Amino acid sequence: MFNRLRPVWLVAKRELRDQFRDWRVLLPMAILTLCFPFLMNEFAKETIEFLNQYGANLVLERLIPISIMIIGFFPITVSLVVALESFVGEKERGTIEPLLTAPFDDWQLYFGKLLVGAVTPLTASYISIGLYLFMISRQGLALPDGMVMLQLFLLTTAHAILMVSAAIVISVQSTSVKAANLLASFIVIPVAILMQGEAVLLFWGNETVLWLGILGVLIIALLLIRVGISHFEREYLLGREIDTLNFKWIVRTFWRNFKGGAVSLRDWYGRVLADSLRRARPALLLMFLIALTSAWASYEWIMVNVSDTIEKASPKDLATIEENIEELPDLASMRGHLDASFLFLNNTRSMVIIFLAGLTSFSVLGVLIYILNIALIGGVYALLELIGISPIPIFLAGVLPHGIFEIPALMIGSAVVLYIGAVLVTPQTGKSMGEVILEMLADWAKIFVGVVVPLLALAAVIEAYVTPALLLKVIGG
Repeated sequence: MFNRLRPVWLVAKRELRDQFRDWRVLLPMAILTLCFPFLMNEFAKETIEFLNQYGANLVLERLIPISIMIIGFFPITVSLVVALESFVGEKERGTIEPLLTAPFDDWQLYFGKLLVGAVTPLTASYISIGLYLFMISRQGLALPDGMVMLQLFLLTTAHAILMVSAAIVISVQSTSVKAANLLASFIVIPVAILMQGEAVLLFWGNETVLWLGILGVLIIALLLIRVGISHFEREYLLGREIDTLNFKWIVRTFWRNFKGGAVSLRDWYGRVLADSLRRARPALLLMFLIALTSAWASYEWIMVNVSDTIEKASPKDLATIEENIEELPDLASMRGHLDASFLFLNNTRSMVIIFLAGLTSFSVLGVLIYILNIALIGGVYALLELIGISPIPIFLAGVLPHGIFEIPALMIGSAVVLYIGAVLVTPQTGKSMGEVILEMLADWAKIFVGVVVPLLALAAVIEAYVTPALLLKVIGG
């Protein structure tokens, strides 16, 4: 095992030696690491003093966890240039050929670069965080408890691995350092947006959800590493000299995969679309199992947690809940006002959001949205039981008529998103990453247009004109 890992260390040592020779990287990193904690501390104090003038009643201790997370983030952004130049930089300097001709496996070269790319920003982040913790301890402020500190260090580590993994993928796929640096915004901006949500969780002290966030970031980071190794080809690095945006090739490749050589609509449905569905069959089976698990888990959670809340509720609270229910729109008045086109566009938009979220996260966020949608069914079923209403007639009349079309459409559309994520992290010999993505987009478009859209259209018509009448009869009975 040690002999297999020894080349990784040799590549990492070489990379580390080259890095410490470049003062253009070391000097900004050192300045930001040592100076930013002081700036952050002063900014936090000024913010608190300003807000407390207007009755905000904030204390510096509430901002310390968020400040630690931000302090750990900025050194990573500066040292990200090391990962961005890991392969494409050597190509421009003319030093990549000796590296690629070394008797090392592809994964050994990749992990050697990844090791240095991750260790350098993490070292800078940990030093910066340690300096900040020393400063606030000297000011007599209470440090976050051990669990929060552990989450903060894990978050910093997860962010570094995620960003470095994405940067190395970009370095492998780029043909110039300039192009790689320009693409860095597609790493920094999404992670910065992600940190805004994590900051809210830290401010409100929601530790359980924050653990799930850490797990999600690590999963995406591992998938990025898998993508990088899957699409790492030495010949590809040496052969490409310049990137060109060829719209004709993009449209032609997409249309060829979408049409699949079909000569008629019947041939397209019977052969081309059927092949795409067949390839996505394992993902569809997995989504079916996820749906059962999600519905059951939400049902159990509602039955355990909400039932305790109802039992402990006072008569006044129960009366308030009843008043809120009475203020809901009457089903009879809504009948005839439901628009099938609105329902269809709303459901279609949801499917597109699942696709876009999955495409940017290797299916992780898309599957999460799918789980939340399915979990609503189990949650509503449990709530009906808790308030003393038999849920089976309600579901047979209010969910089943349009659900037999809408739920399969949701499962199929989400399964294709999961399938795309699985293909992206699978080695595709002889194909560039762009070709693989275009083929997957064509597969999704085929299933979306040929299966999902017709099912959603049928579901919208039934939900608008049939379901309200059936549900009104059941409730009236």
